Amino acid sequence: MHLELIAIIVEEYDPAIEFFVGALGFDLVEDSPARTNDGRPKRWVVVRPPGATTAILLARADGDRQHRAIGEQAAGRVGFFLRVTDFAEAYRSMRDAGVKFVTDPRTEPYGQVAVFLDISGNRWDLLGPPAPEIL
Repeated sequence: MHLELIAIIVEEYDPAIEFFVGALGFDLVEDSPARTNDGRPKRWVVVRPPGATTAILLARADGDRQHRAIGEQAAGRVGFFLRVTDFAEAYRSMRDAGVKFVTDPRTEPYGQVAVFLDISGNRWDLLGPPAPEIL
């Protein structure tokens, strides 16, 4: 058993793809035409960090309730966690690509961390290994 997909509600597909693929370096796994339950056209868009098994379904908001949830999927808390092996490089690359960080990098017992916003305004932790101690 494994968690295959999580959904993130987005305003539009293409800017979300550009953010996750262009700014974060995710792979575009699928972008296929689909239909809503009542037959309207939509897309099935899946992105995934390189080498990961769990992916993200980029779900375009449909209706007032979903539009209100854009950027608030975790009610203002950090709701998504992106673990990297080279924290400094990932932070630099993401910042240079225009990703908005809302905290400076810091070290916690579980590793290096900085909070950033995705294209919809959801809060994510960029997580790296603990910083090496200087002896």
